[in-house]
Amino acid sequence: MRISTRSRYGLRMVLDIAVNGQSSPVRIHDVAARQGLSVKYLEKLIRILKDHGFILSKRGPRGGHMLALPQEDLHIGNIVSALEGDRHIIDCTADPQCCEAQNSCPTRKLWDNAARSMFDTLNAVSVADMVKEISRADGLPSGPATDPTLSETKIAMADPVDAAS
Repeated sequence: MRISTRSRYGLRMVLDIAVNGQSSPVRIHDVAARQGLSVKYLEKLIRILKDHGFILSKRGPRGGHMLALPQEDLHIGNIVSALEGDRHIIDCTADPQCCEAQNSCPTRKLWDNAARSMFDTLNAVSVADMVKEISRADGLPSGPATDPTLSETKIAMADPVDAAS
């Protein structure tokens, strides 16, 4: 299974907001600049995340985006599921009627278990866990932002597609 750019970039955006938005909302343009991503694409993703209750937005000159829940309550699997649209890795586990071999297929349960295992693994990790990893990697404090340089932290996450090349 491939995780789409929607999930990879969306998670980078959530982590950027988590790290850089601990004391004030984060503007999407700032996230895009730090992450090297398109503002328009991030705007699409932020709408999905807002609709699922992960992100709050504040309008105005000091507006921007912030996490809607404490970092400890935001789990990576739920974010990925919201961005991908479902938790199924093949069509027949989402819609058994799409395959005429639904009742006799020896692999259907395997794919369903694989998807469940993947999301169980992703949901075992919270945004708070990822922020701690980022802080350790960057030598940043892992608590609330007290250092103004934290607002410029770029989330450097290896992209599996880029790493494979």
